[in-house]
Order: sequence, then C-alpha cells, then structure tokens
Amino acid sequence: MATAVETLDKLERRITITVPTADIQAEVEKRLKVQARKAKAPGFRPGKVPMKMVAAQYGYQIENDVLNDKVGKAFNDAATENNLRVAGVPRIEPKSDDVAEGTVAFNATFEVYPEIKVGDLATADVEKTVAEVSDAEIDKTIDILRKQRVHYHVKGEQSAHGDGGSDLTAQNGDRVTIDFVGTIDGVEFQGGKADDYAFVLGEGRMLAEFEAGTIGLKVGESKTFPLSFPADYHGADVAGKTAEFTITLKQIEWAHLPEVDAEFAKSLGIPDGDLGKMREDIKVNLQREVSNRVKARTKESVMDALIKISELDVPKALIDQDVERLMEMTRQDMQQRGMKVSDTPFPRELFTEQAERRVRLGLILAEVVKANELQAKPEQVKAQVEEFAQSYEDPQQVLKYYFSDRSRLAEVEALVLEENVVNYVLGKAKVAEKSVAFDELMSNNAPQG
Repeated sequence: MATAVETLDKLERRITITVPTADIQAEVEKRLKVQARKAKAPGFRPGKVPMKMVAAQYGYQIENDVLNDKVGKAFNDAATENNLRVAGVPRIEPKSDDVAEGTVAFNATFEVYPEIKVGDLATADVEKTVAEVSDAEIDKTIDILRKQRVHYHVKGEQSAHGDGGSDLTAQNGDRVTIDFVGTIDGVEFQGGKADDYAFVLGEGRMLAEFEAGTIGLKVGESKTFPLSFPADYHGADVAGKTAEFTITLKQIEWAHLPEVDAEFAKSLGIPDGDLGKMREDIKVNLQREVSNRVKARTKESVMDALIKISELDVPKALIDQDVERLMEMTRQDMQQRGMKVSDTPFPRELFTEQAERRVRLGLILAEVVKANELQAKPEQVKAQVEEFAQSYEDPQQVLKYYFSDRSRLAEVEALVLEENVVNYVLGKAKVAEKSVAFDELMSNNAPQG
C-alpha cells in the first residue's frame, strides 16, 4: 500500500509504502520451504536439513529479498497508478514514526521527468558550416602522405638519391643523433643524460633551446649551452630550473621524401599507379572527412540553439548517472592508453557540467522527436551503415558487423535520429551559412561528432 504522492521540490516526490508484516512472514516461510528442498549441511542428506537450521542460514537474506520485492512492487504499482515517469532510482528509507501496528513502512523519495517546453524554432539562430576541398587541399594531403613515408640518408654519403647537398651542418628537417649530458649546479640529474639519442629537428619533440643548440653543428662537434625548464615541465625535479647541457653531434641524416610518381600512387592503393586516380581517391576521402566535420559543427550549433530556446528542470538523478558513465568511460580510456587508474581520483565536479548538458540535450531531443515523429526509419539506418561501409575495403563485413548486433545498430539509430532532428531544425530556424577554412576545420580541436 502507498500513500498519496507528496511534492518536495520541482521534480522531487515522496510516497510512503506500507507492507503488513504478516504478508512478509508468509512469503519468507514459503521461500524457506523451497530453499529447504535443496539445502545442504554436514550430517544431513540434501533436502533433509531441519527447518531451524535452514532459517538460521538463509532466513536473513530471504527476508531482505522479500522486503525488497514487496517494497519494489508497491512502489512500481504506485508509480503506474499515479502516471509517474520516475527518473533514476528511488531512495528507499525506513520510516519509524506514525507506523501502524503490524506493518513496516518506508519513504520512497525520487524524481520525475520534467515537463519540457521547446520554444519556437523559427526564432532559433543556427550556423550552418560549409567548406570546400580544392586542389590546394589535395596537394597538402599529398605532402603529408609523403612525409609519412619519409626515409633518411646520412649527409655527405653518396647514394642513388644524392648526398644531401653541400651543407653538412644540422638543419631543420634533419634527423640528428647525439650524446648529451645535463647538470644543475654542476650535478647530473635523472633523465638528463643519453647516448645515441635520435630526433628530427623542427618537429618540436625537444625544447626550443635544445634544438637551437643543435642547429648548425657538424658531426663530431660539441656545444655547451644553458636551458631553462618551464615551470610546468612534466619532470617535477627540474621544472622551473636552469640546467647546463653539453651535446655532441654524432650523425646527421637528411630527409628524403618519395617522388609523386606511379610507385607512390601504388603505395597508396592505386594498382596501376595512375596519378589522376590517386588524386581523385584522395579527394573523395577528404570530402568524406570534411562532410563529417561540417555536419558535426552544424549539429553542435543546432544543439546549442535547442538548449537556448528550451525550458526544463533537469533531474539530479539522471545527471549523477551520467557522471558515473563519464567517469567509467574516462577510466577505460586511460587503461587502454596503458595508464594506471586504480589510485587516480576522479573529482565528480570535473564531469558535472558535461553530464548536465548531455542529459538536458537528451531530454530535449526526445521531446522534439516525439512531437514531430522524427524516429529513425529502417531504410535510413541501412543507408547510414552502407555509408560507413564505403570507406572500408570489405563493405560486406561492415554491414555484417552492424546488422548482427542490436546494440551496434542502436548506436547507428541514435546517429540517424540526431540527423533527423538537425535537418528538421535547419528547416525551421534562422540559418546563416559560415564558410570555414579547410585547415581550421581539420584542426584537432574541431568538433567531430
């Protein structure tokens, strides 16, 4: 039995659940008899253990299970009877005052889903990102692909590719091999010494002062120079301190980039080495990536607009659940990167803002989808999976991967649903196109969906 619903706050509610102790005891005895049929104890055959021993061994757990079941059923019945959409898990606490004789009572405190008011979409301002893939972007990509296939030759040694020119000093782009030793106040420090250490000048792997001290040296030459470690340097023992380094240059190698020819095209998967096909293939891949990033930026703008014009209170229980999910995702990501996370604290406040936005958006999207019948259609889901498959060598394997697992397909359905909402909002809102440069779009901090 449950009392009328009390309103404690905007979304917080409470009901009192009362259960007759006779009902609890009757169910406990019933379950004990079932347990007795399979109970085992030293000196007794299975099923012949005395009921007192069965009760002593299993009674406490069975009573807890019965109580949880009775209270849970009463709560669910009350929620259904009062048309309550419960958000999260209710907090169940024993009630000690005003409890009728022969009963036990509990207060169930919980939150309900909010009323969501989505404003007039015609008043929403949305930025639609546009970007183009030109020949210049294709050329840049080819340069990147060449650098990924770079190999090195010792400067001054004659080879089929030349000797690297007449300048035999270390320059940006060269790979150098050095010995170095660093001291602070005349004392060597941990990590400050290495032999045969190789790195490429100009890539930023070393501190700027270290690279500057290497540039211009010839093989066999040494140089001593001061180096100031930044205050936020990852090595706490040397952070903010000035060291003295001595380096000895042992080898200089110049970078040989592959020519853009038939062999280069073949290395990129063009069987006949046709450079025209290579460029077209690169263009298609770039356009696919640009399209994804453009959609992600536009979607972000649509989501921001929906949040701005919508009114709702967000259940704290749902935010807490999402904080837990985000924390677990972070743990798993760190573990996959080889980091130890068992002793790493995760302050909840680091995830609260992101969780609140995710939950708010989820509630708004659900309302927009329901109000405008924007559910993902089977043919849309299939088309999306086929689009994913186009970028793989074996599209059929990709199709099988998604359609053989309902949870994977659900992820695609969620993407399609979001796209349906984005397209719907773009058709109603005040949309302004924003042209974004290719380099800006492809930067690592650009939204990618």
